[in-house]
Amino acid sequence: MPKVMIRELEKLDFRTKEAYKTLRTNLSFIGKDFRVISLTSCTPNEGKSSVSFQLALSLVEDGKRTILVDADLRKSVLRRRYRAGHEKYGLSHYLSGQAEMEEAVCETNVPNFDIIFAGPVPPNPSELLGNERFRGLLRELRKDYDYVIVDTPPLGSVIDGAIVARESDGTVLVIESDGISYKAAQNIVSQLEKAGCHLLGCVLNKVDLKRAGRYGKYYEKYYSSYYGNGSGDGETKQENAEAEDEKR
Repeated sequence: MPKVMIRELEKLDFRTKEAYKTLRTNLSFIGKDFRVISLTSCTPNEGKSSVSFQLALSLVEDGKRTILVDADLRKSVLRRRYRAGHEKYGLSHYLSGQAEMEEAVCETNVPNFDIIFAGPVPPNPSELLGNERFRGLLRELRKDYDYVIVDTPPLGSVIDGAIVARESDGTVLVIESDGISYKAAQNIVSQLEKAGCHLLGCVLNKVDLKRAGRYGKYYEKYYSSYYGNGSGDGETKQENAEAEDEKR
């Protein structure tokens, strides 16, 4: 198994970490049979790949052996964004029969976290993702890992995400806050349902808490006061925050 070094891991603030823990917990409550999870979005740049990567890391932090499969064969951003080392083979190599699974799976410098990068752009991404080798790959990964997280292309652009979702246990839709219309999101949900995909839920991404109204302001103030300086007087700060809220 080749090894790659992820040189830059994004440092998340407390609220973001808690959001991923919540997502991780929600997935665990769905049931042990939901272990191959695909993520898609409506349009590009909604943060789907970042959510996939951070969800995988959150699962690893919880003691789950996890692999992230980059199935965005048309326009992958994972390898470039996280500055991984030079892997020789990727998913497109495996699906086209140019490499075996053990050659495509990359061990990272994060314990219990492996990645299959997308590889070079093939001329027929949809056909490759719909073939038996991809289904066989998911079956084998299910045996070796607690969770398989699959990053797929936006469904508003190409059908690849629905093809992968059909082979997954469940799909999570990533939606950028104020980024797309309600009708556009409904169309994507309808597309997933028609393809026979099990939609587990949605992740609202890129939320601006400063514009989220009264609750967003309270949430920000509450957590910054309760956890902000790590001085150990959290209970007093919690009571003060609650008292201030009652006065409003």
